[in-house]
Amino acid sequence: MATSQHVVPSPEGGWSVRKGGAEKASRTFDDKQKAIDYARIVSRNQGSELYIHGRDGAVQHKDSHGKDPVPPKDH
Repeated sequence: MATSQHVVPSPEGGWSVRKGGAEKASRTFDDKQKAIDYARIVSRNQGSELYIHGRDGAVQHKDSHGKDPVPPKDH
């Protein structure tokens, strides 16, 4: 199963990209959008979920880059 990527506020300031369950950030950015762009690339490469958190730690947005278990039905 693919892991998840999270964009979270960094304790030192800025925004960190962390693998789900990891305590250390893989990278930290001054700008949130740059962190999101990097995390999206990693998430797409891994076929994983991407969670974007706000300053309060709550999830603001979620993207799925994995393969859906069931293809969508045509209407």
